[in-house]
Amino acid sequence: MTRIYFDNAATTPMAPEVVDAMLPYMRDHFGNPSAIHAFGRTTRAAVEKARRSIAHLLHCAPGEIIFTSGGTEADNMVLNSAVRDLGVKHIITSPIEHHAVESTAVELGSTGKAKIHWVRLEADGKPDRTHLEQLLKATEGEGVLVSLMHANNEIGTRIDLQSFGTLCRKYGGLFHSDTVQTMGHYRFDLETLPVDFITCAAHKFHGPKGIGFLYMRTGAGLKPLILGGSQERNMRAGTENIYGIVGLAKAMELAYADLEEHQAHVQGLKNLMKLRLEAEIPGVGFNGDVSVDSLYTVLSVCFPDDGKGEVLIYNMDIEGIACSGGSACSSGSNTGSHVLAALYPERPGANIRFSFSRYSTAEEVEQVIDVLKRVFQLVPLG
Repeated sequence: MTRIYFDNAATTPMAPEVVDAMLPYMRDHFGNPSAIHAFGRTTRAAVEKARRSIAHLLHCAPGEIIFTSGGTEADNMVLNSAVRDLGVKHIITSPIEHHAVESTAVELGSTGKAKIHWVRLEADGKPDRTHLEQLLKATEGEGVLVSLMHANNEIGTRIDLQSFGTLCRKYGGLFHSDTVQTMGHYRFDLETLPVDFITCAAHKFHGPKGIGFLYMRTGAGLKPLILGGSQERNMRAGTENIYGIVGLAKAMELAYADLEEHQAHVQGLKNLMKLRLEAEIPGVGFNGDVSVDSLYTVLSVCFPDDGKGEVLIYNMDIEGIACSGGSACSSGSNTGSHVLAALYPERPGANIRFSFSRYSTAEEVEQVIDVLKRVFQLVPLG
């Protein structure tokens, strides 16, 4: 049976080179990096080499990279610690953020620790810049953190970090962006980009699960969220995930070695998928921004299926096609997508997210189109 993986926004397969880089630190180099003997010095050197490599690729200082268990921990750390440590009294965010940000903001608001402001959205999911400026003006000087994701994990709509960050700076606001879906897929010059915090999860670009980082601009002043030892320069307690850190650095090196070629390949697959769907599936539509300015790895499709999305996905799975109805972080939940509910509350149909990687092919796109045509004969359309 054909097996095709088009759920790369949920997670990606590890690159063989990443596995090879990790193996020595799983098998041979097991020392605790906090130890002063040779075993510990070996693994400490690996951690710091990885940190320097990542900092070099992002044009920032090594000390601005804090290794975490992934994007969720990093996002939580920014919001919680900013309120606790930086005098932040207002958080401005959007209703379609990843739950790592949205749920944290809701919790901070419900407990009275911060006032939460929800910026309005344009039709394609971009934050309304005029409304954001109004919110920044209203909270200027009172301690504000703006948290807006670089690209939405469900619909692929992407914002201009330079533009939004400049607006935050104008009114003295801190700017945090969840860059989990874009790290390893776009270049970042953090020396000049007006952001204070961004986040990363290695498994979104062919690295291992359970490892990521927080970029915190020098002088930002956050204190650790996890207390205990003095690891990560006193910013994140707990023995380091050595092989994960090594794998993260290797995955980033691979991603940035041929980034433009990778972008062109995957954007071509997304364009092909859109064109073939429009040609073969009557009534098909698309969610969010599907222009070349959107996240090139994600295509969110609305099928004319009268809301039977789960049936459609299950049938695709039977046919050997892996895709999703939205964010994999909510799999198993029957509450539906908060992103699609916020943007298209009245839109009928079945929504499927197809997401591509460097290992996806045009042949796979054509096979998925063929499967969809067969599946649509099995799903009631009325």
